[in-house]
Amino acid sequence: MLELPADLHGAMVAHALDGLPDEACGLLAARPGERHPDDVRVERFYPCRNAAASSRVYTVDPRDHLRADKDAEASGMEIVGVVHSHTHTDAWPSPTDVAQAPDPSWHYVIVSLRHPEAALRSFRIVDGNIAEEPVVLLEE
Repeated sequence: MLELPADLHGAMVAHALDGLPDEACGLLAARPGERHPDDVRVERFYPCRNAAASSRVYTVDPRDHLRADKDAEASGMEIVGVVHSHTHTDAWPSPTDVAQAPDPSWHYVIVSLRHPEAALRSFRIVDGNIAEEPVVLLEE
């Protein structure tokens, strides 16, 4: 399960819209070891540049990744996932997304902009297998 504060949800959707016509991406941070290994409460969203500059694929800019890693670590957190947008398709991992999933412990969030209202879903990707996980929006 991915617990997501409403303001971070809004920031992810806004970043996805700002990235158009390209896919947008960013990283998620949480405190380690506070919950069941499959559950996480996201505390920070780090908007990143899409180094691929593409409407069909994304690559988190390495400098932005390093900046997020350092900031998260300095705050007692760790990077626990990645978010990216799909500009033309539903919020479901593409074959490219599955092939590029770097860490089986990560949460893979997709914001689809295919329809007028953005749709956000989260997945776990392990050994090429996709499992959707619940996203709980927290009103704070």
